[in-house]
Amino acid sequence: MTTKAIRAALYARVSTNDQTCDNQLLELRRYADARGWTLREYVDTGISGSKDRRPALDQLMADVAARRVDAVVCWRLDRFGRNLRHLIVTIEELTAAGVAFVSLGESIDTGPPTARLLLGILGSFAEFERERIRERITAGLARAKRQGTKLGRRRQRIAARDLERVAGLSVREAAKALGVPASRIHRERGRLFQNVHEQTIRIAAETTSESATR
Repeated sequence: MTTKAIRAALYARVSTNDQTCDNQLLELRRYADARGWTLREYVDTGISGSKDRRPALDQLMADVAARRVDAVVCWRLDRFGRNLRHLIVTIEELTAAGVAFVSLGESIDTGPPTARLLLGILGSFAEFERERIRERITAGLARAKRQGTKLGRRRQRIAARDLERVAGLSVREAAKALGVPASRIHRERGRLFQNVHEQTIRIAAETTSESATR
């Protein structure tokens, strides 16, 4: 009698587009190949783990509902989901469909009851760590604000010679010529006009003062 091969769904995710899932997939393939499982890969790139909806994960769950998957394997628990609610709900859906969940990093297999308990504990730790990071960021921003530190990226100024070069152009044309947003051209021209205006007033005041002392 021929044993039916396990159909494994390998799930990998990275949070930014400049990262790669290659290392995750390498270990996932090795795990599935060692067990003789057939595999299909589901990869989300540039998707935060805090989001419940992810294109590849949504497709994976659709295939689970269609009974095309027997086991879901991820590289590490935080690749599958950092939000405890989403994590538990998804695992419950897999269990109800008779699909096993395996996380290589934590050596989790949802088959035994003790493993499911461990999964809940690890999910709690993952959410707790995420909350700690959020609190540290909030505290750091508040401290910087109290100290008078300006937050955000520093505005880039347009050189005066570049403004002079496009002085005869409209705001839109100047922005296209310099490769910057039109709002920046408008702001920089306003700043330049203000500086010239203040300088003119200062020179006029100095001239008046000199005339009065003669």
